[in-house]
Amino acid sequence: MREWLPEGKTVTDAAKELQIFRVTLSKVLNGNAGVTAGMALRLAAWLGTPPDVWLGMQTEYDLWQAEQLPSPNIKPLERLAA
Repeated sequence: MREWLPEGKTVTDAAKELQIFRVTLSKVLNGNAGVTAGMALRLAAWLGTPPDVWLGMQTEYDLWQAEQLPSPNIKPLERLAA
């Protein structure tokens, strides 16, 4: 997400414009916090993007992270014939 910050824009300045704490933005940029619906709305308004762009990126990252873990052996649900 860091590449979306305009060139020369500091995290402090961006956080002020987004009306959030600097530490909050820093955590998102460093992967220590996820993009919430509220953050997606702020980013969308600030950067002129749809909010689902940010939520989609977060979902893709969350799925990737989950796929890195060992997966349980789950049998598919058996469907009854109609």
